Amino acid sequence: MKIRRLLALLLVAGLGATGVQAQELTGTLKKIKDTGAITLGVRDSSIPFSYLDDKQSYQGYSIDLCLKIVTAVQKQLGLTALTVKMNPVTSATRIPLMANGTIDLECGSTTNNVERQNQVAFAPTTFVTANRLLSKKASNINTLDDMKGKPLVSTSGTSNLKQVTQLNGERNLGMNIMTAKDHAEAFLMVETGRATAFAMDDILLASLAASSKSPADYSITKEALSVEPYGIMLRRGDAEFKKAVDAAIINVFKSGEINRLYTKWFMSPIPPKGITLNIPMSDQLKAVIAKPTDSGEPGAYAVVPVAQQDRKKK
Repeated sequence: MKIRRLLALLLVAGLGATGVQAQELTGTLKKIKDTGAITLGVRDSSIPFSYLDDKQSYQGYSIDLCLKIVTAVQKQLGLTALTVKMNPVTSATRIPLMANGTIDLECGSTTNNVERQNQVAFAPTTFVTANRLLSKKASNINTLDDMKGKPLVSTSGTSNLKQVTQLNGERNLGMNIMTAKDHAEAFLMVETGRATAFAMDDILLASLAASSKSPADYSITKEALSVEPYGIMLRRGDAEFKKAVDAAIINVFKSGEINRLYTKWFMSPIPPKGITLNIPMSDQLKAVIAKPTDSGEPGAYAVVPVAQQDRKKK
């Protein structure tokens, strides 16, 4: 009789614990658990981060990283299966679609900055780039000042567009600044002569030029207008989900898996054309991998030159 009673008490306690565990799930983790699905915000032309290949399949460096997060979340929630939905976003729609719950992770090429952190959150930085200009070599554009009085394009909803608009006014450059719905359209405007230059993150510019009909026709300015740390975006104020996302990314760093992924997308032939970007990992990204950060401050990504480090040691 006592044994039966004890078993009954244990059963009730177990059910109670299960109920408490279910109640503890909140925000995105609860949504994923309840629906058995997670929605990724993806891009059509952010090569090699998130783009459509010739088979109309989404892939890229950021998508691979997001899938690592998906696997970790599935394991954490104890789900035997988890449906992954791909929801196309643009530079202009990605933040609103995150805020209203349409997407759970944004797997693209989104800059983490202080202003955006007032609306959304970011996982630890997974790439560091800079805002530069792409133009045809024949245009002889080496700096932003060379664009005085000329037409410039950037993608709608980007920090790049905001910056060049501000600099246009501050330096009295008189540029005709135009917007494009996505990176592919902006590049096409330079290709067809409607714009002299395209202001965007240098890695995206290099990818678009490499994938074009005549890669040798284009040049990218050495002048860096800004530092742009990329991070996978998620909803603000969802501490438990951010904890899970951060842990998954940090595990990719610590395990060394990040090196395989980087080599796959930046140092090897990538679909659909088999082009190799051949862009070695930057010192800024190496520093982030060694010491992960989700800072939106550009100064957090400044790397002290080796010569200066040696002088400090002395």
